[in-house]
Amino acid sequence: MRLYAFADDADGMSVGQATGERVVPLPGFELRSALLQEDWVADLGRRAGSLQGSRGLARSDLRPRPAIMPGKIVCVGLNYRDHAAEGGREAPARPLLFAKFANAVVADRQPVIRPEGTHALDLEVELGVVIGRTARRVTQAAAMDHVAGYIVVNDVSARDWQGTPQALGPGEKGDGQWLRAKGSDTFLPMGPVFVTRDELDPAAGLRLRSWRITPDGQEHLMQDGSTADMIWGIPALIEFISAAITLQPGDVIATGTPSGVGVFRDPPVFLAPGDRVRCEIEGIGMVENPIVDWSDAPAPEA
Repeated sequence: MRLYAFADDADGMSVGQATGERVVPLPGFELRSALLQEDWVADLGRRAGSLQGSRGLARSDLRPRPAIMPGKIVCVGLNYRDHAAEGGREAPARPLLFAKFANAVVADRQPVIRPEGTHALDLEVELGVVIGRTARRVTQAAAMDHVAGYIVVNDVSARDWQGTPQALGPGEKGDGQWLRAKGSDTFLPMGPVFVTRDELDPAAGLRLRSWRITPDGQEHLMQDGSTADMIWGIPALIEFISAAITLQPGDVIATGTPSGVGVFRDPPVFLAPGDRVRCEIEGIGMVENPIVDWSDAPAPEA
């Protein structure tokens, strides 16, 4: 089943079943809360079944929201060999983990804000895995039983803060760690579509692509890869992460990105105010966001 998250009349979040270009609202349904119920799939099916025949709403008339507001966001670095190779690195011996927080999550069409002090924003299209059952010390054989479904995310990165040499000017140094470079406000655009686990098989290969869209409207393809090329598949990642970090319903694993990012191009290509960035995964959908400088962003609410 495919779910679509959108803003309701009170600017809160509603969820509907997505069928083609229409969305049938599911009153009272919220994905993260639903995942806390043992029988959430059956409940979802009952709700959807009771609304059969409804034409629903045109997706083009809706304001998208992130598919889920996650608890924990566990990200995996260098999980595609071609991405490690384009940076001149060997694949790590074990999954390389880092974290983002809910402050980084923004919806489709909402701006990614370039913070004061960075000049090297980059994009990373990634498959997001939504956890559906608590996972603690889970084996690979049982790992997929803990997956609820999949979303599209964009792991926005400030490469100069990250310390990537290709992004540094004379005399510049990075932070020496990734938290600010990866976890700043608006640095995790998330698509509105959630697809249940039974609909897709990432191990068989889902196409991932990203584009930088310049102010003149030109679309520049950046990444074009397949989830089949992940070094550690979803079961291996869940086993590794859950050995030390309990994964709970509603948590998200961002599973890494293929080659084609801007920092390793010659010359490097970075996202600038006025650009838009689009990330798309076959079978799920896309998330597209404008880039805005911090000085032009709306003032934060008091």
